[in-house]
Amino acid sequence: MSEKMVATQPRPFIMTTVSNEWTSGICDCFQDLPQCCFAFWCFPCFACKTSHEAGECLCLPLLDSFGVIPPITTALRVSVRQRYGIEGTICRDCVYAFFCGPCSWCQISREIKTRTNPMAFVSNTV
Repeated sequence: MSEKMVATQPRPFIMTTVSNEWTSGICDCFQDLPQCCFAFWCFPCFACKTSHEAGECLCLPLLDSFGVIPPITTALRVSVRQRYGIEGTICRDCVYAFFCGPCSWCQISREIKTRTNPMAFVSNTV
């Protein structure tokens, strides 16, 4: 009796996340619960950290308190959209910055994290 042994390993494939849309919605804060909690409990620190990750001045978000529409939040949303080729309008950015400031910062943070690590390894195990 000859025993035939076949060994095949599942092969992962690489999926990229390059798109002209945001990789998460404005209210998807629970996709990254630690970031959401950080933004909730210490929003000024979170905004400064996110600004720094975006390559801007660390203390730049502290200037948002001097405008009707938060200028730094709006500017950073526009900057991230342009950097990653995300479609959108300045009007929508202003609305999100004014009405959903913390959620907007969380979305920017998630986007930077996702776009700086664009590959996801997916294993197709049987």
